[in-house]
Amino acid sequence: MTTEKQYNAMLTLAIPITLEEDVLDFLLQYPQWAAGVSIIDSQGVGQGASLRSTMEKVQGRSRRKLVFIVGFDTELRLLLQALSEEIKNPEVAFWISTVSAFGRLA
Repeated sequence: MTTEKQYNAMLTLAIPITLEEDVLDFLLQYPQWAAGVSIIDSQGVGQGASLRSTMEKVQGRSRRKLVFIVGFDTELRLLLQALSEEIKNPEVAFWISTVSAFGRLA
């Protein structure tokens, strides 16, 4: 097991699937703040979930993507500020979590 940089935070973005390419294209412009990104399929339920398709309305949940970016808290906040200026969408939710360890199984 190896530890690389001592990252201390993870930015999570919960985005509508329609914004996936826009968000990823944006993140590619900032490799200094988003050197690596993980994306998974997700679903949203609750007051913030916009149900667009008939399937979503029947199921009561919206299709989303979760974007994970591990880095340094101050840099992730700069990235988030830049993203909020580029993509203004109330359906994009975010949170920043503390990372106690980051490494690779090598």
